[in-house]
Amino acid sequence: MSEQLALLPDRLAAHLELALAALAIAVAISVPLGVWATRRPRAESAALAVAGAVQTIPSLALLAAMVPALAALAAPAHRFLGIAVPSIGYLPALLGLTLYGVLPVLRGTVTGIRGVDPALVEAALGVGMTDGERLRLVELPLAWPVIVAGVRTATVWVVGIATLATPVGAPSLGDYIFSGLQTRNPTAVLTGCVAAAGLALVLDALVHALEVGVRRRRRGLAAAALAGLGGIALATAAHAVAHRFGNGEPPITIGAKTFTEQYVLSEIVADTIARATSHPTRIVASLGSTVAFDALAAGALDLYVDYTGTIWTTILKRTDVPHDPAVVLAEVRRRLAAAYGITLVAPLGFENAYALAMRAAAARRLGVTTISELAARAPDLVIAGDYEFFGRPEWSALTAAYGLHFRERRSMDASLMYAAVAGAQVDVISAFSTDGRIAALGLTILADDRRVIPPYDAVLLAGARLVREHPDVVRALRALTGAIGPDAMRRLNAAVDEDGATPAAVAQAFVARLVAPAVSPGP
Repeated sequence: MSEQLALLPDRLAAHLELALAALAIAVAISVPLGVWATRRPRAESAALAVAGAVQTIPSLALLAAMVPALAALAAPAHRFLGIAVPSIGYLPALLGLTLYGVLPVLRGTVTGIRGVDPALVEAALGVGMTDGERLRLVELPLAWPVIVAGVRTATVWVVGIATLATPVGAPSLGDYIFSGLQTRNPTAVLTGCVAAAGLALVLDALVHALEVGVRRRRRGLAAAALAGLGGIALATAAHAVAHRFGNGEPPITIGAKTFTEQYVLSEIVADTIARATSHPTRIVASLGSTVAFDALAAGALDLYVDYTGTIWTTILKRTDVPHDPAVVLAEVRRRLAAAYGITLVAPLGFENAYALAMRAAAARRLGVTTISELAARAPDLVIAGDYEFFGRPEWSALTAAYGLHFRERRSMDASLMYAAVAGAQVDVISAFSTDGRIAALGLTILADDRRVIPPYDAVLLAGARLVREHPDVVRALRALTGAIGPDAMRRLNAAVDEDGATPAAVAQAFVARLVAPAVSPGP
């Protein structure tokens, strides 16, 4: 718990920065838009319909959709305006959260103004008030409680949804939740959930106190609420300025996908850089495969570990499956450099392929050792895959080659997927071949007897900016070439998943052994 609490100030400040900025922009858009819409009935219906349509989009999908949208804008913005548009991190999260915050404030503004007694509006007109005076002196004061109710709803929504900013590369309290789920760390998950809930309650209480103080003309209460909100905003702004401008050299940004192995590998890369150079580093964890690659290509990331099979099928769109890993590696290296300006720095020395796994006892009972034998049993079985698996080319290739048709298909978090198969809640899972939980949970991998799945050698990739500006970092990282064998990677994964160690601690111990100088025997 002490380790989690040590991380809390930075993550809480990052979460607040994102949520408060989104709320401020949402209110700045929604209140004027709501006022304008009440003067134009057709516009009112259209504005509420558009804002309502945004709310029907799942929050994580909306945040994720910002990444390719911004990536598409990045090239023309740089070419014609000289502006760098980041496709991951703060900006896509801010845009998505702002859109989610618009509807409750907009609806509250429209409902509040529409709910003002028409007799009072007529009286205002009767005494000669202009439209602006009527709005300022009559409608907005009377609509104030309803508008604030919308702001309170938006506050709770935005603070909660901000935990989903982690997969698009924005630090938040969601870092606790996503990494905790993947590394089976309930303390981290609990810390993130409690902190997010507590933050939402505090902000909601302050907004409510401000509304009550203004409505009942209790200046002390209103002043205290304003002071509380202002203090939080100022502290958050100070942290943001210090974080962005007070650290000197911009950090080298290392990406990681959403599973234990990636967390460990990103820490190994960071620790290797720290030991060999003076450059600061920053890890952006829990990214999706395509999000990480697009960010590297766009310059929003400097480094991350990917797998040749993923690049072959998802990025290069290849449908052929060479069985020689060296052929795949050479082609991936060449195409990444030519098409994306990405350098393959180091093959790490192990393969982590997608595989289908079952409980060993169940496989023996059913007489299944290969995917071909599984195909005959599949109509009676339930399969679970991680969030990406059933949308990936590998799954399409497996179903086409083996004629796989399962009774039920479930997508779930990768860490829960292993628990589900171990507990007989599903029969088959899309496992990762170097996962330490395969042996620990008594699972067996089914042979890909038709060799449908391509080689999945782990490779460290570097963006063009890093290669150009920091060749010393690239030289240092080449020491990782072939340094991590499959058994070593399984042990590193198991140390986190089964023994409860942190990815950082496991990585630091590994790098220390890797770089330890040889000790000459004494005389």
